[in-house]
Amino acid sequence: MKNTEIGGTRKKVTHAAAITALIVIFIAYMFPFIMVLINSLKQKRDIIKSPFSWLFTIKGLSFDNFVKAFVQMDFLNAFKNSLLVTAAATILVTLLAAMLAYYIVRHNNKISNLTFALMVASMIIPFQAIMIPLVSIYGGTLNILNHRVTLIFMHTGFAMAMSVFMFHGFIKGSIPIALEEAAYIDGCTKSQTFFRIVFPLLKPIISTMVILNAMAFWNDFLLPSLVLTDKKLLTLPLSTYSFYGTYSADYGTIMAGLLLCVIPILILYVILQKQIISGVVAGAVK
Repeated sequence: MKNTEIGGTRKKVTHAAAITALIVIFIAYMFPFIMVLINSLKQKRDIIKSPFSWLFTIKGLSFDNFVKAFVQMDFLNAFKNSLLVTAAATILVTLLAAMLAYYIVRHNNKISNLTFALMVASMIIPFQAIMIPLVSIYGGTLNILNHRVTLIFMHTGFAMAMSVFMFHGFIKGSIPIALEEAAYIDGCTKSQTFFRIVFPLLKPIISTMVILNAMAFWNDFLLPSLVLTDKKLLTLPLSTYSFYGTYSADYGTIMAGLLLCVIPILILYVILQKQIISGVVAGAVK
């Protein structure tokens, strides 16, 4: 009995220590986000004087920063640009990656294997290593920068490798070929089989890749800053840069602008969180 009691007590202590460690890590991770929210409701003098103070220790709490950010960053126009670019690139990369991954899985030949190997290998190449040649070719040689279509094309290309990898794992491990064979017997063509049988079964991994790619496209600052210069075409992350002056910055407005940028994609994540978790687990198993 004593050994059982000692083992049970040790297990409880270990569990309590693990929970405590997770709580501490969670607080440390969430602290910057909480401070952004708090400082977005402060006036500039309060942020400079005491940036880490809580709301109940200051006076002058207001939502003026959100109103100012909404107007100064031309939120509606920037939101429209971000929505168009994100939606178009996400739809394209989801459809194309699913089709390519399906072909690679079902056609086990040298060309498909080589293609998959090259796409996986390309995932280790950082964007910073190719951004200068990219801009010089598309801007200097082809002269097609400063267009939404160019940005959508680049987003789609850079996201294809990871998307194909995830779809490949899900299709190989979760889509039985017997369903496709039954569809062929019933007279379906290959395209009908994919779109009517296979594609609907990819819902978990589609939800995962939609949120991952949409978050990446929505929050991206570096690539749009290289492609877009016209103020009418700026996305939300680029529009927040207007709050930075030559010698100073309006930190309260910056915090409010950042929150305005995050809220739409956060809502999308909350809606799709169950599918995201199941899709990540299923897509990672090969």
